Amino acid sequence: MSELKLWYTQPATQWSQGLPVGNGRIGAVIYGGTDAETWNMTEVTYWSGKSEVIASGSKGKADLEEMRRHFFAGDYVTGDQLAKQLLQPEKQNFGTNLPLCDIKFNFAPAGETEQFVRELRLDQAITQVSYKANGTMFTREVFATHADGIVASRIWGDSPGSVSFTMDIQGHTESFLVESVNGDALKFRSQATEHVHSDGTCGVWSQGLVKVVTSGGTRESVAGQLVVSGADEAWIYLAVNTDYRRDDNWTEACELQVESALTKGYARLRADHIAEYRQLFDRVSVQLGTSAQEGLPTDERIRLFKEGQIDDPQLFALFLQYGRYLTIAGSRADSPLPLNLQGIWNDGEACRMGWSCDYHLDINTEMNYFPTEVTNLGESHLPLMRYIEDLSRAGRSTARDFYGSDGWVAHVFSNVWGFTVPGWETSWGLNVTGGLWIATHLIEHYEFSQDREFLAQQAYPILKEAAAFFLDYMTVHPKYGWLVTGPSDSPENHFYPNDRSQGIQQLSMGTTLDQVLVRDLYTFCLKSAELLNTDIQFQEKLKEAIALLPPLQIGKKGQLQEWLEDYEEAQPEHRHLSHMQALYPSHQVTPDGTPELSAAARVSLENRMVQDELEDIEFTAALFGLNFARLHDGEKAYKHISHLIGELCFDNLLTYSKSGIAGAETNIFVIDGNFGGTAAIAEMLLQSRPGEIHLLPALPQAWSTGAVTGLRVRGNAEVDMAWANGQMVETTIYAHAKGNITVRLGNERVSLDAEAGGVYTLNSQLQAI
Repeated sequence: MSELKLWYTQPATQWSQGLPVGNGRIGAVIYGGTDAETWNMTEVTYWSGKSEVIASGSKGKADLEEMRRHFFAGDYVTGDQLAKQLLQPEKQNFGTNLPLCDIKFNFAPAGETEQFVRELRLDQAITQVSYKANGTMFTREVFATHADGIVASRIWGDSPGSVSFTMDIQGHTESFLVESVNGDALKFRSQATEHVHSDGTCGVWSQGLVKVVTSGGTRESVAGQLVVSGADEAWIYLAVNTDYRRDDNWTEACELQVESALTKGYARLRADHIAEYRQLFDRVSVQLGTSAQEGLPTDERIRLFKEGQIDDPQLFALFLQYGRYLTIAGSRADSPLPLNLQGIWNDGEACRMGWSCDYHLDINTEMNYFPTEVTNLGESHLPLMRYIEDLSRAGRSTARDFYGSDGWVAHVFSNVWGFTVPGWETSWGLNVTGGLWIATHLIEHYEFSQDREFLAQQAYPILKEAAAFFLDYMTVHPKYGWLVTGPSDSPENHFYPNDRSQGIQQLSMGTTLDQVLVRDLYTFCLKSAELLNTDIQFQEKLKEAIALLPPLQIGKKGQLQEWLEDYEEAQPEHRHLSHMQALYPSHQVTPDGTPELSAAARVSLENRMVQDELEDIEFTAALFGLNFARLHDGEKAYKHISHLIGELCFDNLLTYSKSGIAGAETNIFVIDGNFGGTAAIAEMLLQSRPGEIHLLPALPQAWSTGAVTGLRVRGNAEVDMAWANGQMVETTIYAHAKGNITVRLGNERVSLDAEAGGVYTLNSQLQAI
């Protein structure tokens, strides 16, 4: 099962070598060796900050028209000055997700050890350490169970009385308090406060309990620590809860959860955890080939990638399954919040600087959920659906107060307190389609699931209100007659106006990202209203607006333009590829449907790639892979995902943003690269759009023989495939909804009139078997 585990023969001396576990709410990164172990604990709702009203300096449409008048006249300097005066609020108590605490274990010095192995079993969601010392084999394991809502661990040796350790808890906030309970448990309480993203006084409260049970030996509390001596084995149960959106007796929940776990017993707790987890994880299998490297420890395989030795196809398969594991561990159907910048884990780096461990709406949060549907984890998308609904409610006041418009709007990032206003610097904070960008996941979830109730009750109402904003907010360009947004930016890029004396600028009218998102919004709302047989007048407004939207344009360098005008990039090495939204995840640019625009998209990508100072970070590498996969260029997609794994992953295979880029002070864990890379690998094997399935669209030569089962496509179907020597051997499509499906393989196509529950097996010529 080496393709389904991360494993190492050396201790983890720091967080970036630790192994993550999670139950959709509580997370832990486990690191250490023979003499010590740390559980770095997190909880997805443990946020500083608070809900607060943020005043607008704008009078609405009149001020908006004044700003636009300057931009239309080519006076970007004055337009930008007005935007800063009217649309740039001050930073207040925005907050951040914070690490909760460290559970520290210290063991009796082991002396000389052998057979040291630590591993994370992806098929069981259990991390384990084992080693031999003084003739005794020691083993420790940890898992976070969604079935029972806690973290559990077992420590044992194969010699009687061999288990001895001390355990204490170290907090990360000023208010952290720990007390001993009955000599066998530690109880802690803290408030999520910090002084970088809030005033140090506001944040949620948490309460936790860690209980130790032993067989044999003794337990006692000494100076705030629990001391276990001479036990045969020990079991640890950890529960934590916060008061976020809870007015019940939340402080009693930990005791009840731990008591329930004790009643159930460790063996059943573990078995229930595995069984519940595997209902999700076992849906997909992937084989991409074999090589000698797959027998090596994971960190050695990563280092070989860095050295250019990328002939390790199963490491790509492991990366995909690791992405699925992180999705299951971090985002469940009942999770109180979706995955943030670091999932549900937190190395603490983003919290202490200008960044924040929040919901970035200009690619990061979107990318977190890129692979969710295609890798058959649609339930994990639901926390994001609820978050978007909350965002839409909060964004109504922002639409009214900042723009004098109907509907709802959100900008470049958000938190758990309903933040939807522009960021506190217009150069990056005035992305007027940030909320719409994340709301496209409503479209994604519906297209994969075909859940009519979800469409009628959640997706369409939220998107209709977003459309109402843009119908009211957008304006006709006096020169072109197109309906455009603005002022807005193309996250987070800069340009030179045609009048270069104005210097580098960020804001303009009708950026490409905005027009792509608005076109997809209007088109989906129109189709949905027609399907639901509702809102006839609204349908007519959408049709009129769609006819006035700008076309995608090709610039003088042959590139897909990033802005409405063919500006010169001030930062051609920039990490963001926002205008590539048209290619992925949208389908407005396709090699078959829009060959000229596809060629222009390739020029844009290649121009960015050749820059010596390319801002080389995790989400950029993933975006290169995704976009080249959409261009059916498997070799270039393979190159960039190889680079992501070899250059932008820690030893624990978590991706990071390099120090020095976008103000990063260190190499900072950012989880979107894991999910973006996972999505890219899936996209290389299988693509879909409504009514069409494309088999092996970007298969690289390195994966010439392989098989995959359980990937999902739009239209609510699953696909199994096997191929050899670069050619399809057989594919089976499991339809869960009625509809016509065009199946594509290379230049061959076949049409299926699928019935719900139908199973369709095709050979290499797409002939039915």
